[in-house]
Amino acid sequence: MVVRIHTVAFEGIEVVPVEVEVALAQGLPAFSVVGLPDKAVAESRERVRAALGAIGLGLPPKRITVNLAPADLPKEGSHFDLPIALGLMAALGLVPAEELDGYVALGELSLDGRLNPVAGVLNAAVAAVADERGLICPARSGPEAAWAGNPAVLAPASLIALVNHFKGTQLLDTPRPRPPTESGAAPDLRDVKGQESAKRALEIAAAGGHHLLMQGSPGSGKSMLAARLPGLLPPLEPAEALELSLVLSVAGQLNDGTITRERPFRNPHHSASQAALVGGGQRAKPGEVSLAHRGVLFLDELPEFQRAALEALRQPIESGRAVVARANAHVSYPARFQLVAAMNPCRCGYLDDAGRACAKAPRCAADYQNRLSGPLLDRFDLFVDVPAVSVADLALPAPAEGSREVAARVAAARAIQARRFTGTGLSTNAELEGEALDRHASPDEAGRKLMLEAADRLRLSARGYHRVLKVARTIADLAGGGGVGRIHVAEALSLRRRAPVQ
Repeated sequence: MVVRIHTVAFEGIEVVPVEVEVALAQGLPAFSVVGLPDKAVAESRERVRAALGAIGLGLPPKRITVNLAPADLPKEGSHFDLPIALGLMAALGLVPAEELDGYVALGELSLDGRLNPVAGVLNAAVAAVADERGLICPARSGPEAAWAGNPAVLAPASLIALVNHFKGTQLLDTPRPRPPTESGAAPDLRDVKGQESAKRALEIAAAGGHHLLMQGSPGSGKSMLAARLPGLLPPLEPAEALELSLVLSVAGQLNDGTITRERPFRNPHHSASQAALVGGGQRAKPGEVSLAHRGVLFLDELPEFQRAALEALRQPIESGRAVVARANAHVSYPARFQLVAAMNPCRCGYLDDAGRACAKAPRCAADYQNRLSGPLLDRFDLFVDVPAVSVADLALPAPAEGSREVAARVAAARAIQARRFTGTGLSTNAELEGEALDRHASPDEAGRKLMLEAADRLRLSARGYHRVLKVARTIADLAGGGGVGRIHVAEALSLRRRAPVQ
């Protein structure tokens, strides 16, 4: 007799159905797991054996074979513990195999029979709903699974609780989703004194989802400005929140099964590797670009990052997806993020201060800025200088306008874009391209003439030309959503990158 239990494997955020086949046969006692298991899956034999022993069940002296089908698909993770244990108990007649056929099971076993939470429960729950099956998962993962809207979710705290449920001696309550988390008040833009040009660039970036690069001396407020960007952004739409939650679930970062409608703000250290930024590693996990999906990825001290890691950002910036290709894995994660970066003008940071600049200025600035490739810089929509703040500015009272007022203008501009892009799959001006860009962002005659003159003078690439049009469209939306005019194009051009220091 062969018992089959349904479970899943993961390829990115996609769910691949897997059947755990358990067979007991006569022969020398053995316990084999086949079907391309990784180390964690192979070790499940000992965890399952100990967990079954903890509830008073010993394995029979038979040849036990567990096959994970399809056999040519690599299996990774400890979530195969529970389906293997259920398959063994069904083969021994302790739980009804016909009832288990209506569920997808995943969970990690402790040696005492408790069920530990695992990654990817939300993804598995969504797939189970589509397959018209229930889900069996650990109790701590139950609220996460409940977000999929599947009423048939069993979330036991231990293996014995699940056995008692199927015997009818203990009924498991249906888990309920926890309310979305709130991280509290974001830092207020009112805390930033001076830097009016940078604040305007931050507002434009928030309104259109544009990539922003800030350059200035140490202590001028670049990181302070970036930290206030989340407070200007509108909350995630339900579909966006679900998409982000699927990424966080696979990464094991959906804390306590709660989701959030706040846009993510990721701030990795400049020592981060290429795999940490774009995804990869032995198990092809999502990187920072995917964990920042529909939110902000802030890279402070941009030239200090590894060059290979920065160059790997170019493809996700353009496509909105991070593709991780390995010999045994080829997975794709969503990565529609907003890149905000900050850098000093040179290594010492004081290029514009003759009294503090190093002896190598201005040559050191050219060497430092040349760490960033032209193709990467060309992908930024906005460039803004953040000069040092004078003591006189710091002594001034707090600005009258803070994050609340700017966020209201951003929300109005985003509402205009939402109406404009209804049914197109686009959400912000930064995503415009092709025919949609021509239709929605073409300037009037005066603006077109200015664009042609500036494109030649600034030696804009085709990508740079289109990005200026996108920014101009956002500036027009902040002004009320009319046509793109010369004044909007002029401001967009003023925020374009200038020639590098020589």
